[in-house]
Amino acid sequence: MRDPSAPAAPLPTLLVLDAEPLPRLGRLTGRARIEHADESSLADRLPHADVLLVWDFTSRAVRSAWPGEGPRPRWVHTASAGVDHLLCPELAASDTVVTNARGVFDQPIAEYVAALVLAMAKDLPRSLDLQRERTWRHRESQRVAGTRACVVGSGPIGRAVARTLKALGIAVAVVGRTPHTGIHGPDELDRLIARADWVIAAAPLTEQTRGMFDARRFGVMQPSARFVNVGRGALVVEDALAEALTKRWIAGAALDTFETEPLGEDSPLWRLPGLIVSPHMSGDVVGWRDELGTQFLELYERWEAGRALVNVVDKERGYVPGR
Repeated sequence: MRDPSAPAAPLPTLLVLDAEPLPRLGRLTGRARIEHADESSLADRLPHADVLLVWDFTSRAVRSAWPGEGPRPRWVHTASAGVDHLLCPELAASDTVVTNARGVFDQPIAEYVAALVLAMAKDLPRSLDLQRERTWRHRESQRVAGTRACVVGSGPIGRAVARTLKALGIAVAVVGRTPHTGIHGPDELDRLIARADWVIAAAPLTEQTRGMFDARRFGVMQPSARFVNVGRGALVVEDALAEALTKRWIAGAALDTFETEPLGEDSPLWRLPGLIVSPHMSGDVVGWRDELGTQFLELYERWEAGRALVNVVDKERGYVPGR
């Protein structure tokens, strides 16, 4: 039994890399010492933190601020599915546990992909343009049932996209890092995208996936194919996509993520024929920040109790392994 006269153990220090609106952490009152940092103060505060919550998941400050030898957080959680913005060699080599927001964005992104597929098949962008011009122009649209999709990325987001597209009557093949039941391996990617009407990029960004959609891959696709990226911007060689759309190697595309965000006003991507641009919003539905905050609180309570964390990232692979 604890000696009541003994001094209380110090509270763990939780450091938050801030973004507005701030997370609701009231449940941790009296259980954690909560401090806040921005990009300019992060490096000074990191060695004194037990836990780092990367609430500003658009920032790459962790990569430059992470301490080498010496004190550092025992656990880092990012309020995002991707972890490429924070993984650096020093963090990857350390014993610090990294977790992500796996599970929060799966179905919202799947719904967004389905909306893009239907919008392109039914020519909705052109209908809106013609409405603004007050032009009545009858066209025929495409039936999506019976078409084929190749989803690149076999994690929870890719699998949710596959389920949702199958509900529309689309035949779906999923490509992952390792082939197993229901999942094709990387060596089958070219064959599958060559037959697909819809190619959906939902893979994490790793050294193996960076720039995987290049001029050769767009050249493999059918002229009637459409490409959608809801993974990471650097999966796509943007100049190659621009060439593919301009030369009509493919029929259209939709990008929700970009190599540089926000997309600059002078970017040629804004004006490409057949391209739908959205500002990295495919997973952001009403209440999503509250879901992220609740997920972190549940993880914190596991960590506080000494229980195993879930959503643990394999720092060498750059994502949470397993189905």
